Amino acid sequence: MIQLGEKLPPLALKDQRDQEVKLADFIGKKLAIYFYPKDDTPGCTAQACSIQNGEKTLLKSGIAVIGVSADSTNSHKKFAQKYQLAFPLLSDPEKSVIQAFGVWGSKKFMGKTYDGIHRKSFLFDELGTLIHIIEKPDTKNHAEEIVKIFDNFQ
Repeated sequence: MIQLGEKLPPLALKDQRDQEVKLADFIGKKLAIYFYPKDDTPGCTAQACSIQNGEKTLLKSGIAVIGVSADSTNSHKKFAQKYQLAFPLLSDPEKSVIQAFGVWGSKKFMGKTYDGIHRKSFLFDELGTLIHIIEKPDTKNHAEEIVKIFDNFQ
């Protein structure tokens, strides 16, 4: 699992447009990478829409945002179109990035235990250094939460 102070790993995944996105391409920008369980579910939709609705504030603050889940690029495409999401949603069906960030593991829901993605966000500065991990993101106000944390690091 990536730790505070570590550099952005040199990983690449395909987005909802089926284009390869390299994490290293974001060096020089503030970057928020958020991991979410599944496209088009209530909490994940609220989180994605919060980010899309806060796009102007994020851009004004110089922050790029990437969402990552194990869903397919086609699922991401439908999700992005349905909610008019303009930021990259990366598909990680092999869970290589998900595991590199340590967000895959045992979860409990309605008394059942299963393996899945833990919702977390990782904030990187312009040098690609991990400066903050949001362990339990506020799905309805995630854009504001991200901006506030970055503002506190200035």
